[in-house]
Amino acid sequence: MSDLFKNKVAESGIITLNLEDFLPAEKDLILFDLKAFLFMGLILKEKDFREALKQIDVSVYENKTVALTCSADAVIPVWAYMLVSSILSPVAKDVFFGDITGAEKEILIKNIKALDNTAYTDQRVVIKGCGEKHIPEDAYVAITQKLRPVVKSIMYGEPCSTVPVFKKPMQRSNV
Repeated sequence: MSDLFKNKVAESGIITLNLEDFLPAEKDLILFDLKAFLFMGLILKEKDFREALKQIDVSVYENKTVALTCSADAVIPVWAYMLVSSILSPVAKDVFFGDITGAEKEILIKNIKALDNTAYTDQRVVIKGCGEKHIPEDAYVAITQKLRPVVKSIMYGEPCSTVPVFKKPMQRSNV
């Protein structure tokens, strides 16, 4: 009786790729907001700013990805971001300008671009469509560009219900 039922999806050889796997762990991301260093929440005073930065416990940022931003509606000189970056870079895993969501997106794209696509050569790949976390459209574009040169096909969705995205043309034999 058990051989009556076959899992055709499992037997198809389709590889499912979940882009959530390319996201950084939330515990590895930390925000550095310059707002806390502004005089009256509006003005960056260079001398006070530099002094306050000397008091920062940089161990908090050790091996973390830092999103560097200013959530206040204030004009922040570019050198201020550069200064914070120069202080955090020796201990942080990476420093990005922007909020946590922006840093997450940059890491996601960076991880996709670093993917060794040779494991997907001549494979049928499904890019998982629904998940627990929001995946920005940029990531779907990036994974398509990364895989298209090597795969047999790219689909979007779930292995049991996919939308075809790309199929490598059949090679004609000259025989």
